[in-house]
Parts: sequence; C-alpha cells; structure tokens
Amino acid sequence: MTSLTLAYPETTVHEATAAAIIRVLEANDVEPDIVTGPKDVLTDMLKKGEVDFYVSAWLPDEDAGMLAPGILPLGNLFRPAAHCCISAEDTPLTSLDDVAQAGPELSRTIITPVSLQKHMEKVLQQYGLDTTGFSLKVLPDEEALAELNAALKREELVLMPLFQPCFLFHIGGFRILNDPKNALGGEQDARILIRAEIKDEMEQDLLDELDELMLSAKIISAMDYAMRVEGMTADEAAEAWQRGKLLPR
Repeated sequence: MTSLTLAYPETTVHEATAAAIIRVLEANDVEPDIVTGPKDVLTDMLKKGEVDFYVSAWLPDEDAGMLAPGILPLGNLFRPAAHCCISAEDTPLTSLDDVAQAGPELSRTIITPVSLQKHMEKVLQQYGLDTTGFSLKVLPDEEALAELNAALKREELVLMPLFQPCFLFHIGGFRILNDPKNALGGEQDARILIRAEIKDEMEQDLLDELDELMLSAKIISAMDYAMRVEGMTADEAAEAWQRGKLLPR
C-alpha cells in the first residue's frame, strides 16, 4: 500500500495529532491524501468508506457515534479529558465543591466552549452553581479559547472549562479543580479509526508501529502551542517533537 485517505477535524489539536501520524505513514512510504472538515461530515464519510483513517476519535464517550461495523479503533495515542480550571495557581479553591462558596472576586460568568456546553451544564446542576449566580456564556470553541486566554493575561479570576490537550495547558498559570462528582466525565482514549478493508491491506509492521505510538496530552498541548503561538506548521511541530525540541528536558 502506498496511499490512503486520512481525515481530521478542523482544530489545531486534531491537526497536531494527525501530523504525528502522517510522519509515521510517510516514513513507511505511505503518502496520505488529507481531508479536513467538520466532525459530523467526516463521520459520515468514514461510515460511507470515503475515508480510510480518522485521527483521532476520543473514546468511549466523546466520539462514540463514530463507531460502526467495519470501522476499527487502533492505538492509544493519549488520554484527553474535560476539566474545569480556575485561573490562579495559588487559589484556596481546589475542588468544584468549593466554587459555590467563592467570594465575589470570582466571576460568575463562565466562558464555555460549545464543545463543553453539555459537560458544564452538568457541573452547574450537580454542584449547585446554577442556584448561586453562576451562568454559562457559550461561544464557538475558538472564540471561547481566545477570551479565556485574554482573561489569563489580565489575571482575572475566572472558571475555565477546557479539554486537555490544549495550548493553554502548555502556558499554565491555572489550577485544575477536582471533580468529585465526575460531572465532567472520565478520561478518554484518543484512538485512530481505520476501515477494516484498509487494515487488511497494510503492512503488519506499520500497523504495529501505529498501534504502539505513544503521544501524550502534554505533547499535543505543546504542539498546539507551537502552532498557535510560535507560528509553526503542524508538520514543523511534529518534527520538533520527534527531535526532542518541543518540551524541556
């Protein structure tokens, strides 16, 4: 096999993940044709057999609807997770249980990426925040991330709903709050989805290499930062990771 079709959603996190996979494919003389787009469109293409590889599905919960007969998960790339953070490392707040009793210095408006809206609606309900003045301001993911980044720079005290990996985790300056009621759900497995027919055509050595490839949320966050802040392309960020230049030793 020398070619296949690889798809990923139009986010820098997924683009970074795909770049790492693409470098493995190209090192094995496989030149992928790249397809990007909204996740729902790519899901439909995958189920119709119009896409051979999808990078990456967050299972078992976030992308459960992508699984179908003839589509196989491969590898365990990293462990994405939803978090609610607070924009200070020295805050006495350590848990979502503490938030309802927070003082007026903590903003009651929670800037929320639309991808985390359902998670944060559960947080408000299960921790009683909806009865203590907190509300969600739901924005498209990119707008929400920009506002949260700006709040961090202004040193405003805000709650920050985030999926990890994300470039903001590479910047730091905030604390992940414990979620004892598991309102945000557990860690996921980021996995490649592959058509069964393509898997049968691929070299076993390549399949083994992909199956054993270990990234991490920390690596993908650093790649996301390199792309967003340092102006690297996804391929340049993937090369920097491979050469050990992306993270401090």
